[in-house]
Formats: sequence, C-alpha cells, structure tokens
Amino acid sequence: MLRIALVTYDPRPEPSKDADLPVLVAALREAGADAQAVFWDDGEVDWAGYDLAVIRSTWDYSWRAAEFVAWAERCGKATRLANPAEVVRWNTDKRYLGELAEAGVPVVPTRYLAPGDPADLPDDHEYVVKPTSGAGARYAARYTPGQHESAVRQLERMHAEGLTAMVQPYMRGIDAAGERALQFFGGRLLHASRKRAVLAPGTAFDAAKVAHPGLEPWTPTPAEQAVAERALAAVPDAPELLYARVDLVDGEDGQPRVMELELVEPNLFLFLHPGSLRPVVEAVLRAAR
Repeated sequence: MLRIALVTYDPRPEPSKDADLPVLVAALREAGADAQAVFWDDGEVDWAGYDLAVIRSTWDYSWRAAEFVAWAERCGKATRLANPAEVVRWNTDKRYLGELAEAGVPVVPTRYLAPGDPADLPDDHEYVVKPTSGAGARYAARYTPGQHESAVRQLERMHAEGLTAMVQPYMRGIDAAGERALQFFGGRLLHASRKRAVLAPGTAFDAAKVAHPGLEPWTPTPAEQAVAERALAAVPDAPELLYARVDLVDGEDGQPRVMELELVEPNLFLFLHPGSLRPVVEAVLRAAR
C-alpha cells in the first residue's frame, strides 16, 4: 500500500483553513492509499516511511522561510518530495520574478529593496509594497505618492525584521478584470479561478486581509494559458512539477502578466472545482508510484 503524506501546518489554537485537505485525504484512502495529513514541522515524523510527501497547505512557512527550506531539503533526501526541494528554495523568494522577466516572461514590473537600501519609492503612480517571502497578502499594502511616509514606515518595519521588500506598480486592470489563477496538476491545466482585488486603499500593511475575495470559477483565455505555460517553462532546470499555480493580472496594455508563480503550497480550491478531485488523486498516485 502506498503511503502518502499530505504536508500541512499546525494552526493551533485555530482550526485549519485548508477545506480541501480532509477531502483529499479521504479520496486517496478510498483509492487504496494510506494517506495522512502531517505537520511539516513535526519533529517526530519519519519522512522516510512515506512513498511521497506532497506539500499541500504549509501556510505558515513565509514567517519561517529559512526553516521551511531546510525542512524541504531534509525531507527531499528522505523520500520523494513534491514539489522538489530545489523548487521550494527557488520559489519561496519572489525575486524569481526578476529571473522570469529576464527569460522573456511578461511579469508585473518589480523592484527590490533589501535591508539597508534607501526608500526609493515611486512619486508619480500608485504602487504596492510587499515582502519577497509572503502569502495571503501578509505585509502587503498599496500606496499613492502622497502616502510616502506611511510606505516608509512599512519598509522600516520590514527591514527591521530582515525582510526584503518588493515594490510594484498597482495594476489597475485588477479592479476591472480581477486576478486569475491557473492551476496545473500532473503537467496539465486542471482548472482556473478568478478573484477580486485584495488590497483596498487605506488598508494597513499589517491588517488582516481576505486572501481570496469574490472567488469564482474562470475559463482562461488562450493568451492567459500561453503566458502561464511560458512561466512554467522558465522555471530553472525544468524540474518535474506535480502542481503549480500561475496568478495573472492585466497590464496597462490589457495583456496578461504574471503576478506570482506558486510552486510551494497553492490552495487548490477543490471546493470550487469538485470535478478536479479525481485527476488530482490520480496524479498524486502516479507520483507516489
């Protein structure tokens, strides 16, 4: 019997926010596998006892990125890890957007301000500041040029915590067309979703935010799928990816650009796409074999 670890986080004292996890565990067990939900930072787990470890919802990793990458490297030496540790290492730092841009992938224009760098912020357009290691809009906020002092305070807070900041123009197309997420699994397009803009004007960077407002199923356009596939093809060393999510927004020219390439722990939104459960289970079982 195949033993499969679905790797998640310990949300205590709150309940887990991963609504898909129990559904996926049950479906894998029904398919004949010994599937278990396991915390990534549980020091008692024998990862070598599994045929496959699938990173599913390690949604606290961005607070502990170095620790998480070290875990992925250990786990990847003990068993097969999906996605592989080298992908985890590359993808946990959003400076990968610069590499995608160099490879010719259309991405949201991005500058990086590391601790010690001056607060070089735009003075002629609305912009977004967020960390290179983050999830769920953590430490993300949008600013107008007139809010320079507030943006500087955010940079100071982030730099004091050792975080590198990303500065991007606010992509106004998101207000009309939303953000589209194209989900790939087992090397094929699985489904797509769309959500409304996350960052409301005036919301503090450290305030709680709704990560997926107005989420709905979406049929991707040929242009969106083409950009997503270009992004995946540009991942270094073309590793075998069990899963991937490509988040897209429209640029000023109306064409899709990559906002984020999520290769670590993307929410699958199976509750929104119940027909995707079977191909996900089949792909996991193939990977475990």
